[in-house]
Amino acid sequence: MRKLLFIILIVFILISCKSKPEVIEVVPEPIEEIEIEEEIVIVIKEPIFEVVSIIILQADIVVTEFEAVLRVENPNEFAMELSSISYELYGNGAYWANGISRDIMRIQALSTSETRFRFSMNFIDMSRRLLDDVIAMRRVNYRFKGQAQVRPDLPNISAFLVDFDCSGLSDVSRR
Repeated sequence: MRKLLFIILIVFILISCKSKPEVIEVVPEPIEEIEIEEEIVIVIKEPIFEVVSIIILQADIVVTEFEAVLRVENPNEFAMELSSISYELYGNGAYWANGISRDIMRIQALSTSETRFRFSMNFIDMSRRLLDDVIAMRRVNYRFKGQAQVRPDLPNISAFLVDFDCSGLSDVSRR
């Protein structure tokens, strides 16, 4: 019986030697708590487009060169770039011109900037009244529509497209 007790004692000793010692982990208490801010939401307002004037650069009975002055208002509290613009211009309900321009302008926060677009118009397909209005330098009803690529001057915000369609009366003047 002694042998049996001796063997059991040796087995217990061996088992206790193979078991890992108990580790007590000490976690320090934080010195101060840091609150994680909520995600900031930035509201981006679309720029506002307006044709300021239409200027005759060179008048001819068949083809006339024009320049349209476009004003763009930035209603945001950060600057933005007008990267490109594709447009169609109508005068007195008749199609005048279309085009695409790139790297147009930078508009500071809460301000306006102006740019110019040159185009030529052929009066052969136009009504006589439109030609008379242009020659007489009368105000012309215009419609300026298209799509602009706007790039906000903010980190991690990519460019976006803005559709615009504005109309009104514009002066026709000689340069």
